[in-house]
Amino acid sequence: MNIIEIQARLEKFAKDRNWDQFHTPKNLTMALSVEVAELVEIFQWSNSGGLDEIKDPETRKKIEEEIADIFIYLLKISSKLNCDLDEIIQSKINKNEKKYPIEKSFGNSKKYDDL
Repeated sequence: MNIIEIQARLEKFAKDRNWDQFHTPKNLTMALSVEVAELVEIFQWSNSGGLDEIKDPETRKKIEEEIADIFIYLLKISSKLNCDLDEIIQSKINKNEKKYPIEKSFGNSKKYDDL
């Protein structure tokens, strides 16, 4: 997957439809929130923690579409804000490695300040 190519394709898609005017950070973030809620809705009343839902091909397709929508909006927001995804993701992973050292967090789901 080439993120830069995908972002360029998304920018062209919006430009060709004169939609960039609507793609403010606020609007994109709100749209992202809606897409995340749509993914949550699929699993909302799952008694299996989502394991049954992913086995059903029709539901699986819906899940994949929501994941794609979420990722698209994340790419749009990062592009709009000129974020270097590689840099900010690597930085966050480094920060998380310090917050969650293996010796304290292995097999533990507690938040870093409760370790």
